[in-house]
Amino acid sequence: MRSKLFVPGSRPELFDKALSSSADALSFDLEDAVAESKKNEARVTLSAWMEAESVRASKKTIIVRVNGMDTPHFEQDVAQCVRTGLDIINLPKPESPEAVRQAVTLIERAERQNGVNLDGKQPIRILLNIETTHALRTAFELASAHPRVSGLQLGLADLFEPISVSRKEIFAVQYAMMQVKLAAAEAGVDAYDAAFADIKNTEGFQAEAGFAARLGFAGKTCIHPSQVAMANEAFRPSKEAIAHALRLLEAAKEAEAQGVGAYVVDGKMIDPPFYKSAVKLVEHAKRLGLI
Repeated sequence: MRSKLFVPGSRPELFDKALSSSADALSFDLEDAVAESKKNEARVTLSAWMEAESVRASKKTIIVRVNGMDTPHFEQDVAQCVRTGLDIINLPKPESPEAVRQAVTLIERAERQNGVNLDGKQPIRILLNIETTHALRTAFELASAHPRVSGLQLGLADLFEPISVSRKEIFAVQYAMMQVKLAAAEAGVDAYDAAFADIKNTEGFQAEAGFAARLGFAGKTCIHPSQVAMANEAFRPSKEAIAHALRLLEAAKEAEAQGVGAYVVDGKMIDPPFYKSAVKLVEHAKRLGLI
């Protein structure tokens, strides 16, 4: 999910347009983007749309950001939106590993009640928003709370605004990004970068996305279609990186045959950490059809 395009759950006229976009994933929001009086209408409309054949046939990852577990809407969101077309539930402000497990229990119940047909796909996964100081401090525990947790999503507005940290402070942004990346890596899940609200600031978006890619993030949230292409490019391995990785893997075969543990590729000494990185890069490039 190099690009996750944000789509308000109360704007059904945008659903099909988003589905035809170049975004890898669509993140339908039932939380902040939907007025209190429109919550039920939005969840019903969205759940019906996800059942459409066009959605089921799409290769896009379909995500629904539900309302928080401390709201009266959470259980209704899960019960209504856990459908065959859904891939991921995005859980805002998770408070504890136990809360994550409670969310999983509700998802499993909804899968049974709604007759979710996986057709060989993975069970519905959970993407956790890291957007409070407590969640940032306990990110690893949250990420490892249950096998259905597939990633951590950084949310900088909710994280910074209550504690008066400027979103423009590069050190603060990069510090939070590194914390989330390390927690996700320890738990063995993906990390996803935060949204960038200044839509017209393309240079700022590209710089932030590029930094996230260099940190090993898997992708970035896009709040406008114009950001999708930039995110896809930022998290797309370069031709040079792919070529180097392929040379490294070929050299690894030769080294293995000769019983050599460390070897040189393109003037660099290679050992197991570099080999593992090359394997991941090549796998990623194959998924994108670049190899």
